[in-house]
This record gives sequence, structure tokens and C-alpha cells, in this order.
Amino acid sequence: MSFIRRLSVPVVTAADGSATVYSEAVTGKVSQIRYVKTDFADGATFTITAEATGETIWNETGVNASATRAPRQATHSTAGAAALYAAGGAAVNDQIGIANDRIKIVIANGGNAKAGTFHIVLE
Repeated sequence: MSFIRRLSVPVVTAADGSATVYSEAVTGKVSQIRYVKTDFADGATFTITAEATGETIWNETGVNASATRAPRQATHSTAGAAALYAAGGAAVNDQIGIANDRIKIVIANGGNAKAGTFHIVLE
């Protein structure tokens, strides 16, 4: 039986507006990430990856307000070809799997000593 788990990762930036924080080690599929703005500066950049593999989970520039994202990755056939819904169609996407890895959150342009929280939902 699977269950849904939510991690809460608070982030506070340094004087230069940057921050790097890590979640605890987790296993599961990323369902969604909810960013709750406390007072990060408008125009912040988020780069969220799996620590060990560097796989991108969420990468967005110019974030001004709280936001929810449900990141997905493209899927492929066993031959490595992109899986498409129809010939020449849209990519088939699926949740991003994390296996005993930490989620790395890097903030740029967040403002001096500003804060926000990331709620990561895993299935």
C-alpha cells in the first residue's frame, strides 16, 4: 500500500539573496511542490534537483508569488525514443522518482535574509 507524504522545507536567504538547503533523504514520486512566499524578493529563481543525480525537479526564474507546481518528466521507450501520445504529438510525461536521495533547493535573487517554505508532496 502506498501513502502520500509531505515534507516542509523552510529556506532563508543570505545577504546576497542566495540559499541552498536540502530535504531529508526521501523515496517516492514527486507529486507536487507548493512554494509559500513569506518575503522572498520578487523575481527569485528556484532550482530544485535530486542531490545525487542532479535531475531537475523544478527550475523557474522570475517567481513573484506563492505557487504550486506538479513537475513531470518526459518518458521514453525501451529503445530510448521519446514516448509521444500520437505521431508527432505531445510528449508522455510521468512523475519524477526519488530513491533514498535528498532534494536540493537553490535560491537566487531572493533578497537579503528573506524567507519562504517549500512543501514537497511525495507518493
